[in-house]
Amino acid sequence: MPGIPQWSGTPSIKGSTEAMRMALLTTSLIGLQFTWNVEMTYCTPYLLELGLTKSKISLVWIAGPLSGLIMQPIVGVVADRSTSRWGRRRPFMVAGTVLVSMFLLLLGWTKEVVKMFSNNMDEQATKSATIALAVFSIYGIDFAINAVQGSCRGLIVDTLPIPKQQMGSSWASRMVAVGSLVGYGAGAIDLGAIFGPMLGDTQFKQLTTIAALCLCLTVGVTSWAVTEKVLLSDGTEEHEKQGPVQVLSTIANKAMNLPRGIAAICFVQFWAWIGWFPFLFYSTTWVGEIYLRYEAPAEVKAAGDLTGQVGRIGSTALIAFSIITFLMSVVLPWFVRNPEDEGPGFTPRPPQSIASFVTEVEKYKPSLLTAWTVSHCIFAGSMMMAPFVQSLRSATLIVAACGVSWAISCWAPFTFLGIEINRLAQPNRSKYGHLARNSIEMESPVLLHLNHALEESQEATAESSGAYLGIMNLYTTLPQFVGTFISWGVFTLLEPAKSTGLDTESGMEGQRQSEGPNAIAVCLFIGALSATVAAMATRRLKRYQKH
Repeated sequence: MPGIPQWSGTPSIKGSTEAMRMALLTTSLIGLQFTWNVEMTYCTPYLLELGLTKSKISLVWIAGPLSGLIMQPIVGVVADRSTSRWGRRRPFMVAGTVLVSMFLLLLGWTKEVVKMFSNNMDEQATKSATIALAVFSIYGIDFAINAVQGSCRGLIVDTLPIPKQQMGSSWASRMVAVGSLVGYGAGAIDLGAIFGPMLGDTQFKQLTTIAALCLCLTVGVTSWAVTEKVLLSDGTEEHEKQGPVQVLSTIANKAMNLPRGIAAICFVQFWAWIGWFPFLFYSTTWVGEIYLRYEAPAEVKAAGDLTGQVGRIGSTALIAFSIITFLMSVVLPWFVRNPEDEGPGFTPRPPQSIASFVTEVEKYKPSLLTAWTVSHCIFAGSMMMAPFVQSLRSATLIVAACGVSWAISCWAPFTFLGIEINRLAQPNRSKYGHLARNSIEMESPVLLHLNHALEESQEATAESSGAYLGIMNLYTTLPQFVGTFISWGVFTLLEPAKSTGLDTESGMEGQRQSEGPNAIAVCLFIGALSATVAAMATRRLKRYQKH
């Protein structure tokens, strides 16, 4: 019979204001997102420059979903039962950050590392070794960064009391948007003109160096600012502890027996992420190829460093995407009804002086469910236009418009999932709900009473929340495998000849017509069809949102 977990201390965050504490808690996500952006923005054109075909590159990107599928559950299990005096999450955040930084630098200097050991190798063998080392580095980055990401998200859940969880998720979304904006901004400017050869002799090397430094700095800030409670004992005997295989089996069993509301949310996520996968991984390359194919003068193509050129052009479009995402994540919550305010028994009480105005405005606010449905439609409509785009301006507008959809997609599913989890835990909340309204401790942790009712209710809620969040992560990860194989098939069929490098074909209008469709644009179009299914599935959620 498992006992009660025993803890020492209580979570605390440095900072004199709530906003400062939330910012410090989620700062690590800036560096995390920066690193993801560097990978998504530059690795496809970099691998193309090395000579890898597009069809094989699409298989390389299995690293992302595969690492998420494996690393997050395993690291989560080990971290959950860690009795380190530094806490359960921060040691894994720091160790993972060191590994990510090493693999980033190895990726940036792949050619130089291979040259050190290629004295007796011919040109083809050197090329193959360079590609192999680059792919190995990408897999290393993906596996290590998923450990960091899972620990960063877990730290938010562990540190904040139940009433602050929604605020923590909101701040996390903002920091992700900031990380995207900074990352795409750095990719859009000529870093060589700023730093010279100090950080490397190409844009890609300099970005990998800056990403490593940024990740170390932001994870370091969060690790310094947050104090975790320490697990003394998880209340189980050594032989009763589950290993990773048993935990994965448990998650699979839960996934097959989900409550109907959570299953409906996961179904939407599955179809939505089939659409988002090609956008997140290939949109930068697509925008760059549109420019090189239709608008770039010959001297630009002959200037060399096509990876840097494609990355800078694509990053410029994604800067607009990130700006709109950030603005929407801040503004939209004011114009969309909170689902928790829509149930029976809720009576808004605004100040008497503005009561009539607020009541009138509330009538016209769309529900979050409607906003989520519209976001799928915006994304689908934008991506359906991708195969017909022939100008950089049009491509940039399409990518920027998707920022509205991305902001809502990072917010809505977690909101609905939280509501469903709260409904499932309603009996426990009614018993301990008044105890869960404590604020975050400031600086000095104190010893907890090990059997305190607040702790029991928080632990029970956190356990079920983690299980369902992990299951939703599976429904976010599995579609990426589907998207990977769709991309592989499209690239193999449509660009078997041109898939040995960047699509830089140019010439007279008749020649352009004979080039055929851009394979990435076709992948985006297929993603639009999937987003349409997600929109229809979102509408069906209405039956599960009734109180």
